[in-house]
Amino acid sequence: MADQIPLYPVRSAAAAAHRKRAAYYSAAGPGSGAEWPSSRYQLEDESAHLDEMPLMMSEEGFENDESDYHTLPRARTARRRSGLERFVCGGWKLLCTSCCDWLVNICQRKRELKARTVWLGCPEKCEEKHPRNSIKNQKYNIFTFIPGGFVLAVTIMREAIDEFRRFQRDKEVNSQLYSKLTVRGKVQVKSSDIQVGDLIIVEKNQRIPSDMVFLRTSEKAGSCFIRTDQLDGETDWKLKVAVSCTQRLPALGDLFSISAYVYAQKPQLDIHSFEGTFTREDSDPPIHESLSIENTLWANTIVASGTVIGVVIYTGKETRSVMNTSNPKNKVGLLDLELNQLTKALFVALVALSVVMVTLQGFVGPWYRSLFRFLLLFSYIIPISLRVNLDMGKAAYGWMIMKDESIPGTVVRTSTIPEELGRLVYLLTDKTGTLTQNEMVFKRLHLGTVSYGADTMDEIQGHLRNPCPQMQSQAGGNNASSTPPRKAQSSAPKVRKSVSSRVHEAVKAIALCHNVSPVYESRAGVGGEAEYAEADQDFSDGNRTYQAASPDEVALVQWTESVGLTLVSRDLGSMQLRTPSGQIQTYCILQMFPFTSESKRMGVIVRDESTAEITFYMKGADVAMSSIVQYNDWLEEECGNMAREGLRTLVVAKRALTEEQYQDFESRYSQAKLSIHDRALKVAAVVESLERQMELLCLTGVEDRLQADVRPTLELLRNAGIKIWMLTGDKLETATCIAKSSHLVSRTQDIHIFRPVTNRGEAHLELNAFRRKHDCALVISGDSLEVCLKYYEHELAELACQCPAVVCCRCSPTQKARIAKLLQHHTGKRTCAVGDGGNDVSMIQAADCGIGIEGKEGRQASLAADFSVTQFRHIGRLLMVHGRSSYKRSAALGQFVMHRGLIISTMQAVFSSVFYFASVPLYQGFLMVGYATIYTMFPVFSLVLDQDVKPETAMLYPELYKDLTKGRSLSFKTFLVWVLISIYQGGILMYGALLLFESEFVHVLAISFTALILTELLMVALTIRTWHWLMAVAEVLSLGCYVASLAFLNEYFDVAFITTVTFVWKVSAITMVSCLPLYVLKYLKRKLSPPSYTKLTS
Repeated sequence: MADQIPLYPVRSAAAAAHRKRAAYYSAAGPGSGAEWPSSRYQLEDESAHLDEMPLMMSEEGFENDESDYHTLPRARTARRRSGLERFVCGGWKLLCTSCCDWLVNICQRKRELKARTVWLGCPEKCEEKHPRNSIKNQKYNIFTFIPGGFVLAVTIMREAIDEFRRFQRDKEVNSQLYSKLTVRGKVQVKSSDIQVGDLIIVEKNQRIPSDMVFLRTSEKAGSCFIRTDQLDGETDWKLKVAVSCTQRLPALGDLFSISAYVYAQKPQLDIHSFEGTFTREDSDPPIHESLSIENTLWANTIVASGTVIGVVIYTGKETRSVMNTSNPKNKVGLLDLELNQLTKALFVALVALSVVMVTLQGFVGPWYRSLFRFLLLFSYIIPISLRVNLDMGKAAYGWMIMKDESIPGTVVRTSTIPEELGRLVYLLTDKTGTLTQNEMVFKRLHLGTVSYGADTMDEIQGHLRNPCPQMQSQAGGNNASSTPPRKAQSSAPKVRKSVSSRVHEAVKAIALCHNVSPVYESRAGVGGEAEYAEADQDFSDGNRTYQAASPDEVALVQWTESVGLTLVSRDLGSMQLRTPSGQIQTYCILQMFPFTSESKRMGVIVRDESTAEITFYMKGADVAMSSIVQYNDWLEEECGNMAREGLRTLVVAKRALTEEQYQDFESRYSQAKLSIHDRALKVAAVVESLERQMELLCLTGVEDRLQADVRPTLELLRNAGIKIWMLTGDKLETATCIAKSSHLVSRTQDIHIFRPVTNRGEAHLELNAFRRKHDCALVISGDSLEVCLKYYEHELAELACQCPAVVCCRCSPTQKARIAKLLQHHTGKRTCAVGDGGNDVSMIQAADCGIGIEGKEGRQASLAADFSVTQFRHIGRLLMVHGRSSYKRSAALGQFVMHRGLIISTMQAVFSSVFYFASVPLYQGFLMVGYATIYTMFPVFSLVLDQDVKPETAMLYPELYKDLTKGRSLSFKTFLVWVLISIYQGGILMYGALLLFESEFVHVLAISFTALILTELLMVALTIRTWHWLMAVAEVLSLGCYVASLAFLNEYFDVAFITTVTFVWKVSAITMVSCLPLYVLKYLKRKLSPPSYTKLTS
């Protein structure tokens, strides 16, 4: 080999590069000399490691050589120093070398080889342990794969932890114990072991484990209440009726003494309907009972009163609740998808660059081998560490969200998509328990000529306290239309009497026309049998609570109690009222007509036990009642006024019946109920025969209290450019009221109520009618939505997306999920679903981002959601502050990690190009590992602490959120900018080092690598918008780690050279040229074209 590297004066960059190539190759060339002179260069001793630099010989002059690879010995120039330079550098060298030697001796101590004495045939006598006689040609060891394994391990561990938590929750539910009734008595059985046909006993406040037919209850009335909040999202208690045949049996064990079976329809999605029959064969004749929805107990509902016994008809995935729950999908954030696209582009660039290098090399020799070498050399273009950095960043964002004192109780359950909170365009929200508290308060009573509000309720109490005989109200009503007997009497007493009697009638109608039951908790706990439990009950007013299928009805009955008329007891056949004077009035319930979404009204026929009067009371929505009541000129106007105030209105009316009229009705009604074909239509027709010319009594207004700060939160979200859709299982009128009161729909905005459609023709006409409307909110029912989605999915989605707000009422859980998917498919925008009940789980899982609210409807939604909050108003800060920060930080972090790989790949490309396109690595071993870890990891990761806008500003100006949805922080444009920056800086660093090195190639490594580390640290500082003290610590720590490691990197660097002033000024000059222009450009951009948020913060 040549004894030295010839030096030439640098005249031009091209000539210098050419001569350095020649010098490098001549230094490595074979046969140039056999001995090494010691006059100018000092070689390390034989025990020292030689720095081998593999280099592929591709020039023609080396084609005949035996090997493609040769080594370049690392030489050191011993130059005399004097003065201050010698003192400083010598001291620094001494310190570094001593530390280095100590660390190297500890970490890289090799086994000392010794002579040995070997006993024949006795290997056990050897005093030392010798290596195994195995051949090892492997290139790598276990530690080589640690970085890649770490990348996979972080992702796998996160998913495993999330999955294990889900497994624990499932196990907890499946392990709940229930009492199973057998011939030998009660046995305990796990929920997961229940089978179809089992007789299961469910206690009060216990979850129903499977779909059952209600056979028997401990309640004397033969009925019970259940809470269905985890199924349909309504906290209203539903009344369920036991099969009369089994309820009449004397004892519980008699269920096994009869021969009976249940026929049930096939499992289906609809939770509001059921068709089946109960048949008892051992009686003569056989007993057949039709079964409907009121005889069923669906899984995941809660028994609210008594103890129930049911026969299991559907289990597992055939239950209504499971069939309405979609399988959770693996959610991938939009930012991750965008980064995947950029990574694909980088892979294409990697292959293209490798092909170009091989092409420029001239396809000499086995070119495919060179191609693979280049692919490996430039593999840093693909940012393998990006996944780890992003996953750790996401974990940091989740920790910050949960530690935010402004939104206490917030839990991040899915750590993979915090950036989605900053990209949302559509927000799908439930109503009951999400926007509202589901607490009804009676606000207004209107009698036509007089209206009573919250401040005048004492007047109603005054009217009720005045003695009013049973016949007085009727007499007062008759006198109103006849001539008074004494003309001389002033009209004032008559008016007062008329108003008083009307108040009496209205309050009595409200107290009787409902489906509410008063419940008294037993003092000694839950009794074993109903008859013994009654003796332990406290019938005082303070111990009474009301159960009903609607919170509106509870509010009405509570109001009648507050004004003096109290419902004290009720069963299936009668109810009792207590007047302000303490008198008990008993009414016999002759017929009940429950509320349905089709009829929009409910009614009751009662007989006053004291007078034998039969009265038909009815209440319902104004749209249904306006055609039933007698003509009036105030109902429509007052309903509109109350609706504008956000009140839920109910119209109350009555009709007096004679005994003959009722007997005629009852015979026709019973006959209609027994008909096999069109039973529902025939029953409805008979009931409608009574609903004629009813006397209008009053109009009530009830307010559903909104959650705290719902209005400002919705306004904040609207100003942020987020379109809000309300999807509820509630009635159309209720949903419309809440949409107005919550300001989801502004007071000045028109509302288009989509008329019910049942076929394609009707849907076509209604869609055309809706198309002619402009800037109006849409209200549509679930049934109509289903028809439109079947025939005109694209048209409906296009029209609905143009609306400022959409309200979907009577939505099943499956429909909610389908709407979420519809928006994703047709708009391509990110959707967020917010809910608090089990019926919202499908929607939450189908949306790109699911937020669950922990409330009265349990924790099922919050457990299934990606993020869990305690109040709806916390969503504003979650999106505006944390969504913004997570997206901005991840975008900066992702692009910087790519820049880190691109800049070193650019340097590698320049290096290979200068040396005749040789596939030789520029940096090897620990340098590459250290570059991606301890030298740059902390400053780059500290970008997760950066923020462009203060939280207060983000909340004050929600319009800033609109920019995030455009995805400008991470796009192909910003990516190309970072690519150009990487190419510029990589070229400057490599060419600068090649131009400035003088004697030895090892100096090029030291200069270029040090300048590379400094450039990365300065670029992090350039990217940061708001400094955090941890960022400064990360910068100083990384720089300190690198400086300290220089001491024992003598395998790669010339320690003597890096302690010189020459090294320092060359590194400083190259770093300045690579970074200063970017700082200038950034300063000019901020001055000439500042981002929108800087204008606000200034």
